[in-house]
Amino acid sequence: MSLPRAHKADICLLLEGTFPYVSGGVSSWVNQIIRGFPEYTFACCFVGSRPQDYGAMKYELPDNVVHLEVHYLHDFDHNVEKRPMRGDRKMYETVSRFHGAIKRGEVSAERNQLFSDMVGELGDKGRLSEQSFLHSRASWDFITDNYRAHSRDPSFVDYFWTVRIMHAPIWTLNDIAENLIPARVYHTISTGYAGFLGAMLKRRTGKPLLLSEHGIYTKERKIDLFQSEWIRDNRSLVEKNNAEMAYFREKWVNFFTELGRECYQASDRIVALYERNRERQMDDGAPPDRTMNIPNGINLPRMQQVRAARGDAIPPVACLIGRVVPIKDIKTFLRAMRTVANAMPEAQGWIAGPEDEDPEYAKECHGLIASLGLEKNVKFLGFQKIDELLPKVGVIVLSSISEALPLVLLEGFAAGVPAVSTDVGSCRQLIEGLGEEDEALGAAGAVVGIADPEALGHEVVRLLSDGDWWQRAQQAGIRRVESYYTQEMMFDAYRRLYRTLMQEAR
Repeated sequence: MSLPRAHKADICLLLEGTFPYVSGGVSSWVNQIIRGFPEYTFACCFVGSRPQDYGAMKYELPDNVVHLEVHYLHDFDHNVEKRPMRGDRKMYETVSRFHGAIKRGEVSAERNQLFSDMVGELGDKGRLSEQSFLHSRASWDFITDNYRAHSRDPSFVDYFWTVRIMHAPIWTLNDIAENLIPARVYHTISTGYAGFLGAMLKRRTGKPLLLSEHGIYTKERKIDLFQSEWIRDNRSLVEKNNAEMAYFREKWVNFFTELGRECYQASDRIVALYERNRERQMDDGAPPDRTMNIPNGINLPRMQQVRAARGDAIPPVACLIGRVVPIKDIKTFLRAMRTVANAMPEAQGWIAGPEDEDPEYAKECHGLIASLGLEKNVKFLGFQKIDELLPKVGVIVLSSISEALPLVLLEGFAAGVPAVSTDVGSCRQLIEGLGEEDEALGAAGAVVGIADPEALGHEVVRLLSDGDWWQRAQQAGIRRVESYYTQEMMFDAYRRLYRTLMQEAR
């Protein structure tokens, strides 16, 4: 399939591992935003890990997407000439000063200038080219000096390859920034590598950079890194201290933290979905005067039609809508269904979402169903159309260990489905309300602690078996969405942002 190409666009979206190759969540929001602004042309720059990690597009591209390009950061098939060279020691002294500012936690004009100086030297003819990083004596000396001065791990080999693998994508991002079509506004939908690309584009072009952060990227990567098995921990059993992070995990966490900090410093506006995340952004280095909150919004007329398709009875179905991955904690949902099935043998637990992102975890979940004796009560449905699914559901369940402001709860509320959720992200705000007027609308379900399947199961049973409570929760959810979380409210806020940034760019 040929990708659309253009010479320029109004808005260029920088997308890491999302639209159009991954379904649900942030990708749904991106699709919604593009379709909500037909007056603008969009370019989409997709940045992923490796080609084999993604299948075909999950979304049909809207007509106003005039350009799409796809890049992979960990596809190491490209060849860099293996030619030894001396390298520029003064340039690596600049890198050293930049690292010193990072270690001191310093955010200053000097640090920003050092970053700009380095970005300007990353090209093939620059003093910080990929060839120089991989094969110069100056780079070797820089890495070995830092190992001697700072490493807490005894393995130099692991240190050396961690540094190389960690930094290799930067030169791919630089190539993207050099060749990406011009846009009036660059809009990154996360920090991380896409956000760092945005910072590079800002330094190169001077065009406005807008950051919309759904979940806090560094927090989510920290969770992933804690769970990862590919990062070496060379400590012996005697040396291990569970209160201390393994050295190489800490290096990766710090790396992504600094990518985020550079994106925050370069961004003209920084959008969070709710206040707690805005505060987290500021803690991580976002300038307070550039931050703001714009909550997600849903297509209310569409979801009202879905609600109209519901019958009068409460379906004895608890449904988790999401990817089958550890961060969604599917296993807690499955254990909660054992509690539900004990109280309501006829109850069903549905998992509606793709299983291909982490096949090993999905396999473990299927095995857990068998060990819990839930073969008759639990079904994996794969990806489902929300309009067809929600009329058959009695309660939406979210068992995640990390979320931002999940669209699935808002869509469920508008479709007349109460929710039970773990206390993550803005879920308590969505279910119980925020502020006096919002709280007066009532609770749209229940909130429980993370990884507490018994509490989760009891609240599901309570909703499904108590018709009066279910009706009150349903009405509270409908009123909350209509009052605070409509698509029109979100579009109005972003329309003002786009117009303001384009005017400032002139």
